[in-house]
Amino acid sequence: MAKTFTAAFAQTPQTGSAVATLAGAVTSDTPTNTVLIGTAGAEGAILTKLSAIPRATVTASGLYLFISQDAGTTKRMVDSALMGAHTWAATTDNEPTIFDDITETTPIRLEAGDELYVSSAVALAGGIVFNAEWTDF
Repeated sequence: MAKTFTAAFAQTPQTGSAVATLAGAVTSDTPTNTVLIGTAGAEGAILTKLSAIPRATVTASGLYLFISQDAGTTKRMVDSALMGAHTWAATTDNEPTIFDDITETTPIRLEAGDELYVSSAVALAGGIVFNAEWTDF
């Protein structure tokens, strides 16, 4: 088999956002009420940041990240974070919840065409906005 001795570098920065409003169940490979946030490019990608911020008062909530390799039929949970309770007001800071395991130094590597889905364990009519940053190869 031929060997390649040049490094593959990430090429194209990407961002994506999605809003989750319904509570999702995550007890199987077919979770409910997930929202597509992005798709890896034709050569794969690395996910380097994922955060979420509520647009209304929210109780504490589990937030989930899934990868699908079959156009959304099967979704495997690969990470989660806990969003603390927050009372929305014009005079309060609304800090985002950061998925701490996903960073520039510890990215999630994605195969070509992998789809990223997100969900929340609690419903929020105003929605929870998820924001992702990844780089396609």
